[in-house]
Amino acid sequence: MPSMGDGMVITEDALAKINLALHVTGQRSDGYHLLDTLVTFARHGDKLEFATSSADEFVISGRFGGALTADTGTNLVLKARDLLRDATLQAGGSAPPVRIRLQKNLPIASGIGGGSADAAAALRGLIRLWNVPMPPERLGAIALSLGADVPMCVESRPLVARGIGERIERIDDMPSLALVLANPLKGVSTPEVFRRLTTKTNPPLTLARREPWLAAMRVMRNDLEPPARTLLPEIGEISDMLAGHGASFVRMSGSGATCFGIFETFAAAEAAAKALHSLRPDWYFQATETVGGGHDGRA
Repeated sequence: MPSMGDGMVITEDALAKINLALHVTGQRSDGYHLLDTLVTFARHGDKLEFATSSADEFVISGRFGGALTADTGTNLVLKARDLLRDATLQAGGSAPPVRIRLQKNLPIASGIGGGSADAAAALRGLIRLWNVPMPPERLGAIALSLGADVPMCVESRPLVARGIGERIERIDDMPSLALVLANPLKGVSTPEVFRRLTTKTNPPLTLARREPWLAAMRVMRNDLEPPARTLLPEIGEISDMLAGHGASFVRMSGSGATCFGIFETFAAAEAAAKALHSLRPDWYFQATETVGGGHDGRA
């Protein structure tokens, strides 16, 4: 295993989270929205490396690393480190200083769970590095305290999440999908997207399917896409570009602005991503495949 300074390296992939469907079904009294979401994970994502060290250190690199801060008050990787360390020490374990290196390959605040996936990968990697015996319910509680998307990113496999993200049901029969991730590299405010929802009590997501996955997904929705399109017209433009280059199914992920187009083959997705990049080199296009059901999606 390669060396990273003072210790041996442990690596974890932080896979992009794709909301294949997202239904907003209500809102709690504390303001949290209730969601039903069908989720899968792309094999493309960020990468984290962990090694014991003489002092805590956090290094950020990658295409989108410049947009991040190493502030312990805002960075989810460092929050995950500190929460897991506290839990480990309270249980009588050891959690020595660690050097963490984050390679940021996913756009920031783009609706594909980049920060949440990084936090989940930090939890998984540090559990391995520190050899922490962590009961699933305790890990789930730590993950949820970091954000509603973090528990599903800990799983990093096809699933349905309900409530605020804490009720997770694994989906073992979902196939791997070839797709292109596309983002105009412009931000869209998640709180503003939710504020612009016409209704917050929409019909729930159901999985009583008697048809192929793609056909089943067509009758599902992303309730956040219409308000996001009003805030950022480029979402509509990039969706049309995906469809125009052969995607058989196009939808926005999460609260945006990343959209995904599903293609028949990975080769077709690669060709489309290359063509789209030549048209708009200032935007983000990435061909990838998703993790199939029954696979944990980890490196």
